[in-house]
Order: sequence, then structure tokens, then C-alpha cells
Amino acid sequence: MSDTYTPPKVWVWNQANGGAFANINRPTAGATHEKALPVGKHPFQLYSLATPNGQKVTILFEELLAAGHTGAEYDAWLIKIGEGEQFGSGFVEVNPNSKIPALMDRSGDTPIRVFESGAILLHLAEKFGAFLPTEPVKRAECLSWLFWQMGSAPFLGGGFGHFYAYAPVKIEYAIDRYAMEAKRQLDVLDRRLAETRYLAGDDYTIADMAVLPWYGALVKGWAYGDAGTFLSGHEYTNVLRWADELFARPAVKRGRMVNRMTGEPAEQLRERHDAGDFDTRTQDKLEG
Repeated sequence: MSDTYTPPKVWVWNQANGGAFANINRPTAGATHEKALPVGKHPFQLYSLATPNGQKVTILFEELLAAGHTGAEYDAWLIKIGEGEQFGSGFVEVNPNSKIPALMDRSGDTPIRVFESGAILLHLAEKFGAFLPTEPVKRAECLSWLFWQMGSAPFLGGGFGHFYAYAPVKIEYAIDRYAMEAKRQLDVLDRRLAETRYLAGDDYTIADMAVLPWYGALVKGWAYGDAGTFLSGHEYTNVLRWADELFARPAVKRGRMVNRMTGEPAEQLRERHDAGDFDTRTQDKLEG
């Protein structure tokens, strides 16, 4: 791979150019193998991994349960995306886009599939009447920040994160381009959080839960190796204040553990089928 590239008239897939994800990236959709998804005992069946997008949903589930919504009990099944489990036939039936998280809502007479993390957050918040304002102005603010995250994070993850941490070669132009955009986004958040305690105003909402695993982790230095230092994350003092407050919430701590396969074993609950699993089935206890 050279520093200069002249695109051919017609693009042809070169599988070796996928970098860290060459084994799972492909230019076609659909299932690659037959595999049914497991189904547990709870009303909600989540198929996921503790990436930032996966954490959004498990944080919301844990917050709902902490708020007393017992109907929000869920099974969280681990999907190992590095091994291509998202291309199994059962998973593709729930999410034709083959991305985690994917949810089956079995709480009613007819099962409902919900895919895309923002759609799952909105579905659950509306279902339980929680973490989503009902007053029109506040609701609009919440949804605006929720969809800001959905539109912005691909530039952070697939753009900056990929070229900074995962691409097979370091390309100065690509890293500079997306570093600039990541810092602009952090500035957007920092200016907003200078005005309000939470993104939608005085109330903690699904907008915060959506943004936190991406941008909160970034300024804390938990994303893409030393990216927090590279992007001067310490400069975004309002984002740091907000992130520290939210990461200290017990439900957020639990939500970040679910479907986690990296980090300290005590912080990994690879599958969650009962609230007691946090005490008995973290990876340190299973390995011990």
C-alpha cells in the first residue's frame, strides 16, 4: 500500500486492505451461516457486545431497573463480532444490517425487532415513559442530541478511530482530517455542557446515555489507545465534569460491564440473565 493512490475506473474489493477488521468486513449484506439466536426468560432479548453502541442500551436497561421499572428485565447475549457472529442467520433476521446491538421485544403478544442503538433507546424510553421528556421543547432538545450522536459518532469511530488506531498504515491526511472533526465535536459538547448540567437540560436522558460511551470515554482516555492525550481531552472541562458524574452512577457502571470482553475480569459480565449475575458471574469469578 503506497502513500499515493489513483482510484481505478471500477472499484474491486481487496480483502487484505481491511486493516484490523479484514476478517469481517465485506461489501455485501446477508447471512454467511445458519445459526439461531438463543432466547432467555425475560421480556427483552438483547444481542450485543460492550462497544460504545452496545453500552448505550445496557446502560438504559440498568437505569430503568434502578428506577423501579421491573418490566425492563432483560437477557443480554454476547455477540462476538470479531468472529462474525453478527452474520448468523438468526442475528440477520433481527438486524439485516448485521451490527450490534439488536433487540427483540417479547413483552407483548407480537415480538418486535428493533435495531440501531438510537432506535432501541427511543423504543424503550417511550415504552416505559422514562428518560425522555414529554414537554415538547425538552423532548425536541433530547431527540436532537440523540440524533446528533447517531450522526456524529461515525466520524469519531469509523473516521478518527479507524485511521488513528486500526488502519494498516498511518495516513497523515486522514488522521488530521478526522482529528479535526473529533475535536470540533468535543467543542460542540463542551459548549453545550457549559450551559446545562445534562445535554437536554436539567434532566438526565437517553441523549446522555447515547453520547457518554463515545465522547465520555474519549476524554477519559479510554478509547483508541492514547487518543485522549492526542486530542487533548483534558481541555474539554465541561465534558469531563459531565462524564465523571455519569460514570459514577451505579447503573452506568453495571451497564458498561454487560457483554464486555476486555479490561479487568471483575468488570466483565459477558452475559447477563439475572440482576444477581453482577455478583456471581463476572469473569474473575468464573475464571477463579
